[in-house]
Amino acid sequence: MSAVVQARGLSKRFGGTAALDNVDFSIDAGRIVGLIGPNGAGKTTALKAILGLTDFQGELSVLGLDPRKQRHELMQQVCFIADVAVLPRWMRVSEAVDFVAGVHPRFSREKCQHFLSRTKLKPRMRVREMSKGMIVQLHLALVMAIDARLLVLDEPTLGLDILYRKDFYQSLLNDYFDEQKTIVITTHQVEEVEHILTDLMFIRDGKIVLDSTMDAVAERFTEVMVNPDKAAAARALQPLGERQIFGKSIFLFDGTDKPQLAQLGEIRQPNIADLFVATMKGTYA
Repeated sequence: MSAVVQARGLSKRFGGTAALDNVDFSIDAGRIVGLIGPNGAGKTTALKAILGLTDFQGELSVLGLDPRKQRHELMQQVCFIADVAVLPRWMRVSEAVDFVAGVHPRFSREKCQHFLSRTKLKPRMRVREMSKGMIVQLHLALVMAIDARLLVLDEPTLGLDILYRKDFYQSLLNDYFDEQKTIVITTHQVEEVEHILTDLMFIRDGKIVLDSTMDAVAERFTEVMVNPDKAAAARALQPLGERQIFGKSIFLFDGTDKPQLAQLGEIRQPNIADLFVATMKGTYA
């Protein structure tokens, strides 16, 4: 399986702060990768490096190209949705569609109209007449209609209500994604992307602290709900995290024997949000 993104010793500093601190990672074709981290962790800097929007130290190859020197060629095969969609306020929906159709050879007007038909957007509606959510919908429709090999999504559903957020991710799977495409997503709404991810990367203080397939995450991490009388025994096994609910303790373990944990209480698979909170413990201190 060929690597779509390959980073070795990737670093970026802003003054005395390391936004990326000598990180290595690889993203294969046909994967949906969640890049998750707190504010200021280095997520956006990593995305900008991949897209050729910032200089960096180290080695980085994206679709076999150097983003610093071959950005024009790269952007023929890459699409990007930023957390803030900026479209001219005077522009009509139809004009936006015509513009993208005229500048991008991989744009499908038919697909774009299909996505727009699911919204309340009309061809003659101007951007200044739209709510923030509607502007994001227009941006999504334009970008999703481009047959890109790599799709980079930075908080793609920011400003959308829950119905449109769910519809977007459903469309991503049914109408866009296939084994020839790769998607990298950053979001703070991790519970909404958990079911579509194939891979997970946690980033903190410019370092990758978890890089794993979702299948390996399921094997490695375990939660156990423990009654008060067995809480001390659970703590002796050095859990990654602990939280309380309804008078019981829920412990999160990394690599601990599951049959051993089953003797303490009810075991289950932790969700990404709980795993993230435990992994980032102390980050917000």
